[in-house]
Amino acid sequence: MSGDRRARFSRRSLLAPHAIDGGGTDGAVSALARELAEVRATVEDLDDLTEGNPTKIGLDALRGATSALADERADRYAPEPFGLRSARAAIAAYYAAHGATVDPSRVVIGASTSELYGWLFKLLVDPGDEVLVPRPSYPLLDWLAALEGVELVGCRTRRDEGFRLDPDEVARALHERTRAIAVVHPNNPTGRFVREDDARALVALAASRDVALVVDEVFADWPSREADPDRRRTFAGETAAPVFVLSGLSKVACLPQLKLAWMVVGGPPSFAEAALARLELIADTYLSVGTPVQVALPALLAGRATVHAELGARLERNLAALDEAISRAGLEAPVRRMRLEGGWYAMLEVARTRTDEAWVTHLAREARAIVQPGYFFDAEEEGLLVVSLLPEPARFAAAIERVVRCLAAG
Repeated sequence: MSGDRRARFSRRSLLAPHAIDGGGTDGAVSALARELAEVRATVEDLDDLTEGNPTKIGLDALRGATSALADERADRYAPEPFGLRSARAAIAAYYAAHGATVDPSRVVIGASTSELYGWLFKLLVDPGDEVLVPRPSYPLLDWLAALEGVELVGCRTRRDEGFRLDPDEVARALHERTRAIAVVHPNNPTGRFVREDDARALVALAASRDVALVVDEVFADWPSREADPDRRRTFAGETAAPVFVLSGLSKVACLPQLKLAWMVVGGPPSFAEAALARLELIADTYLSVGTPVQVALPALLAGRATVHAELGARLERNLAALDEAISRAGLEAPVRRMRLEGGWYAMLEVARTRTDEAWVTHLAREARAIVQPGYFFDAEEEGLLVVSLLPEPARFAAAIERVVRCLAAG
């Protein structure tokens, strides 16, 4: 987390003297947020190319998806710390379809991957310890770590190779206080999967350095046509090192409102058994997942093919529209799309004639479209913007054409 962002979060009590200073830092609204709020209030027909909520983009396949919750078996409350056995078995079957063998007894269900990150930070990290995170990456990790008093340490990825995660860079970044390596696979927002050879190297590194791998695979079901055939499909079922794999309904079935996610505990049997014993206490303390969604989980996972077909086609169509807009701008235009292997976002390299923040505000006013700056994802260099591929295709095509024209004009 960058220093200015970390300064905006304080673990001091709100009742402590001067905890809120009037001009202060906690909860402060950034200059960019203020300017975009003004744009939203004054610019008509604005397109939001940051949308990440699949329930807001008009997918026909999601209509009536929650009808599976109407099951009489959910009338009875009989909580289990790790989740209902039927739900955990459905998750194991999900991984079997991905070629991985997962024991349902090693599945832990929570309300969200955010909650599960918190549980893992409690399990793995003591005050003063560190978690290593390759950059760019999912910005929410910073806040989740701060809430748990955990220090995140960034690790470079290979921008010249499409932000490839390099195990050698990871090894150089490890410290004696590093307790875990958090990997988003495929990465958000770069869309880069971990290659199979790099995955094996990461697992060996974790085993040799006595650190855990925390692998967030929420977008693993969304490879693009550019996905490397030699990518690691999933880290679930890994036994050579301590590995915790996270995923959930939010992206797997495009149902974030149902609030169910899971982790698969991997590693040598002695480690997994010890981890599960401690996680049981944590999970039993929260019992955060409702019974109806757990009862419905087998049906929800079985029905995901329809939404995957519809949204997958939309992602490909919008990606093609983006590429066509860049092609029309000409070879000399200072804008290009970085290779996208998976996920719902595309990353653009743009001219550094403006800061990323200045580009965002310029595009909002001149192109009537809101995009995200690379630094939202802790990108270390300027010249990176991120766009969502979720919007309705006709609106996306028109909006991205305006964006590219504006970027090309400088």
